[in-house]
Amino acid sequence: MEVKKHRTKAWLISFMSIAIVLSACSGQNGSTDNGQSKSSSVESGTTARNEPKGAIADPLGKYDPPIEVSFVRNLSDVVENNVLGVLKGETFEDNRWTRLFKDQLGINIKNNWVVKGNDTSEQYLQKLNVTIASGDIPDFMPVNSTQLKQLADAGQIEDMTALYQHYASPDLKRIMSQEGTAPFDAATFNGKLMAIPQVDSSIESAMFIWIRTDWLQKLGLKPPKTMADVQAISKAFADNDPDGNGKKDTFGLGVTKTLWGGAMGLEGFMAGYKAYPNKWVEGSSGKLAYGSVQPEVKKALQALQSMFKNGELDQEFGIKDGGKVSEQVAAGKIGMEYGEQWNSIWPLQLNRNKDPNAQWQAFPIVSETGETPKVPLRFNTVKFFAVKKGAKHPEAVIKMFNLFYEKNWGKTAEFDNYYAPPEAESVWQLSPVNPSPTKKNVEAFRAIDAARKSGNFSALTGEAKTIQGKIEAYHSGSKDGFALWGWERIYGPEGSEGVVDQYDKNNQFLQDKFVGAPTPTMVERKSTLEKLQNETFTKIIMGAPIDDFDKFVQDWAKLGGEQMSKEVNDWYATIKK
Repeated sequence: MEVKKHRTKAWLISFMSIAIVLSACSGQNGSTDNGQSKSSSVESGTTARNEPKGAIADPLGKYDPPIEVSFVRNLSDVVENNVLGVLKGETFEDNRWTRLFKDQLGINIKNNWVVKGNDTSEQYLQKLNVTIASGDIPDFMPVNSTQLKQLADAGQIEDMTALYQHYASPDLKRIMSQEGTAPFDAATFNGKLMAIPQVDSSIESAMFIWIRTDWLQKLGLKPPKTMADVQAISKAFADNDPDGNGKKDTFGLGVTKTLWGGAMGLEGFMAGYKAYPNKWVEGSSGKLAYGSVQPEVKKALQALQSMFKNGELDQEFGIKDGGKVSEQVAAGKIGMEYGEQWNSIWPLQLNRNKDPNAQWQAFPIVSETGETPKVPLRFNTVKFFAVKKGAKHPEAVIKMFNLFYEKNWGKTAEFDNYYAPPEAESVWQLSPVNPSPTKKNVEAFRAIDAARKSGNFSALTGEAKTIQGKIEAYHSGSKDGFALWGWERIYGPEGSEGVVDQYDKNNQFLQDKFVGAPTPTMVERKSTLEKLQNETFTKIIMGAPIDDFDKFVQDWAKLGGEQMSKEVNDWYATIKK
């Protein structure tokens, strides 16, 4: 989650968290062990020193006598206020998760330090960097890709290759491989797995076309099947007075000044032209190329320029952030936007709150030709658990991963106690580690949809059961249920997760191919190149000569893009061996 290629702005993070945290599933598809194919097998003598007698290779083996392991942590406002603030007899140091690790694994958790705030806050990151620089690191430390490379290059952390193979439970290996090899590639240096990736779902960054279906019906339009249809709908929404006030004051497509992001971004629109800006894609030669400088982007920009000229885009979009555009959505002035699965919770619920007759639905993105398009994803695995060199029990962190999965999604799961009890739905964050199945949201939809079709919801468990409760509360028509419209738009019969199901079954996902630590040129030049890109794209959309794109491509290469491409492909060559 995020390091991430293009993070959503701060005003979106909390809404993303809501949708991703509470939208999950009760069961998983089988999958191959893709992420582990490069790891070597373990020798018995290698692990016996780390495992309590009589419990070798037991993923949930208990240490007897108990052991102590150290972490560094952050304490978010959500956990402090919405979890610890409502639970009695639990603290950050002594709670249901620390007790579970002690009782079932014989692991006592010690926090060397705790910083209040999010794990992306400047204070937390500074503290983490100071700790790394000092060399006095804890047994287990959550780090980003840059910090991981620093630790690996300095020889400060353990090689986890064989240990992961030996101690990870079959269930853990299965869920960790749902993103393919990418999370493991990101943590691999010189052929060695130097940390355990806390795999985060890239699938949840898939884009949809969110459209006001009440406007479609009013204007006699059908959902889009091609990009020409998208443009026709956009033009009708701008020209044909869909809100019925007799004024030309509505826009076809909502876009923010940042151009990209999980709500009102252009990634899904661009993909309709086989353009994948901000992503590294593999070309026919087998080498990686940066999507932003490919000719397909020029065609997408030309289409946007035409829409802007026609008044289908807000003429002031270039100075409006997501907060400002969401106000226009709320006011019923925008009829279509590209965004992720949670957009019905925000910003679209704002529109619904003001106009109960407004109705939105997520539709699959479409292509220019009508063929099935690829859906670009953002690589979201941004946290890696590195283990201090010489730690007495380096495998303990893997056992903690095993137990976290087991108690939330395994055969002995107690979801309502350890993951999201009604009174404290973020209680899972009390655990220092929190891996989760990357397909859990779409699996929740599948479970709910199967129950819907059979008419029997009694078999639903875990998160699927919780989500179905929200949908039922919405349909009850109660005042509280009204605010759950967004959940129905995600998991209902016409929900966005139903489109994810379609994407997944059609093999439409397109992963970012570069998942390594930032290269030297990226560190030095990436922000400058991104600024040049976004300024150029915005000016072109607003009417600058389309050939300015060609000049941008040349400047991008000269200002570091060419060298960055070389470094990316040097990295890519190491993981393809």
